[in-house]
Amino acid sequence: MAGTKEIKTRIQSVQETKKITSAMYLIASTKLRKARLELEHTRPYFRALRREIKRIFRTANEIDSHYFYPSDDDTPREGTYGCLVITADKGLAGSYNQNAIRRAQELLEQHPDTKLFVVGEYGRRFFSQRNIPIERSFLYTAQNPTMARAREIGAQLVDGFDRGELKEIYIIYTDMASAMSFEARSVRLLPFHRTYFGAPAGEQAVTEPFEFFPSVRPVLDNLIPSYVSGYIYSALIDSFCCEQNARMTAMDSANQNAEELLGELSLKYNRVRQSAITQEITEISAGARAQRQRKE
Repeated sequence: MAGTKEIKTRIQSVQETKKITSAMYLIASTKLRKARLELEHTRPYFRALRREIKRIFRTANEIDSHYFYPSDDDTPREGTYGCLVITADKGLAGSYNQNAIRRAQELLEQHPDTKLFVVGEYGRRFFSQRNIPIERSFLYTAQNPTMARAREIGAQLVDGFDRGELKEIYIIYTDMASAMSFEARSVRLLPFHRTYFGAPAGEQAVTEPFEFFPSVRPVLDNLIPSYVSGYIYSALIDSFCCEQNARMTAMDSANQNAEELLGELSLKYNRVRQSAITQEITEISAGARAQRQRKE
């Protein structure tokens, strides 16, 4: 049975660990508030760009572009796929990283001829340790998403698609469904299907004629790279929000476990100390009785 010194040392160790987890919880909550604000500023741009593409489809039905599937076909294309995987730079975030990596592994099982483009040190380390080749690793941190970085990623992916090296492009990121829940998603970025930009039920259709200069296709070819960059930027911020939310949940659970462990250790410490005191009193009483009997 452990002595009071060993139990007291362990209590101090748990208390020090609890200080670290509490600090990480506060840091994650601060980053989450900032990331949510950026996400709210990003979504209007993304929705407006998507709305403009829908308006083009409503006014110009016959559009021939390699960015879109034919209207009557949605069969997967043969060839090399590209997949952008967004993870965190470190762990201690519950199942956040593992969920995204699991999605990537599912895609690799379905289509082995897939090139991986990775954001986040956790994903880079995971694939490198398992000898899974990475086509491009974006070495900047996943902690500070910017539009410039999203454009860099989008430009490389769209360039590979335009040159025919990538037949389909996917992005795997974590979507914040609500303030308390999130899920890893696998979304096909390119090519689109026309129904993806269909009009929602109840939305009024645009009837005014539009003029495109020089034509519809160049306008659309300029919009699509911006749309892809905007989607990637939104996914980066969304994933960052989910990472901080997951880390807050993990640190909160760690704090609760530390409180329970401290309670158990304190109870055990008190029992051991009381047992030691009782033993000392018993020994003193026995010694005093022996002395009295000796005098008698």
